Amino acid sequence: MRISKKSFFNPLKTAFCILLGNATLAFLVSAFVIPHGIIMGGTTGIGIMLSKILPFEPALFVLGLNLILLLLGLLILGKKLFLTTVVSSILYPVLLALMQRIPGIDSFTDDTLLAALFAGCLLGIAIGLVMRVGASTGGTDIVNLILHKWFHLPISFFVYLVDILIILGQAFVSNSEKVLLGLALLIIETLVFEQVTVFGKSQIQIFAVTERFEEVRHALLTDLEAGVTMTMIETGAFAKSQKAVLCVIPPRKLHAATKTICKIDPNAFITITKIKEVRGRGFTLERRAEKLQENSSEEF
Repeated sequence: MRISKKSFFNPLKTAFCILLGNATLAFLVSAFVIPHGIIMGGTTGIGIMLSKILPFEPALFVLGLNLILLLLGLLILGKKLFLTTVVSSILYPVLLALMQRIPGIDSFTDDTLLAALFAGCLLGIAIGLVMRVGASTGGTDIVNLILHKWFHLPISFFVYLVDILIILGQAFVSNSEKVLLGLALLIIETLVFEQVTVFGKSQIQIFAVTERFEEVRHALLTDLEAGVTMTMIETGAFAKSQKAVLCVIPPRKLHAATKTICKIDPNAFITITKIKEVRGRGFTLERRAEKLQENSSEEF
């Protein structure tokens, strides 16, 4: 049986993203969070807080908490979640313990605010890399999924709720400035995370209303090699039934596409929308080479 390139490289891509994401997470905690006493959410935040009370490394507490939550997830959510989170639940604490032993890793900067900014950016990147391949970082992600199952509220609500509660809980062992930095870190993490998860997947959608729709359709299909869908519309002013052109393209082709449409019909009505992600033929599936059909409204 022939093995496609996609099925061969996908497991490697998944393993690489999980390893890189957890390594980045362990690095930022060792280099910026722990040296500057910045508080954060998740089991890392709980581990750091407990290490200030008990004489053990944060990595040991994180490993213990992750294993407890992993077992809890197995009992409540089933085997599927266990298999997708077990790697990060064990890999991250191990990498964290190793990172903390690197000489000079805690001396990148003396500025606590700068450390919080870098930590937030790297945290968003780390979690985004793991989430992009459908894996989980474990820890409080399991708590969020359990709460989602019980209360049927959006997971994002519980993500923010749990992290904010953990950050506020650390106020008892930190000053108000560290709490504010922790909240700032959470906000930056969220913004970066959203960009990482859709990076390279966003596309541009063009919707063009023009009387010369067949010429526009043909030009987009042949000149730009873009997928086109013809839709039936009715104009508002004159109630005239006609076709409109719907086209999804990469951002780099936007200028060429609008120039092509306006060249054919300077009076064309065009709307442009940014789409976070597109799935299907020509994007997540390989493009098929098919003969162009004249006067057709089918999608290519």
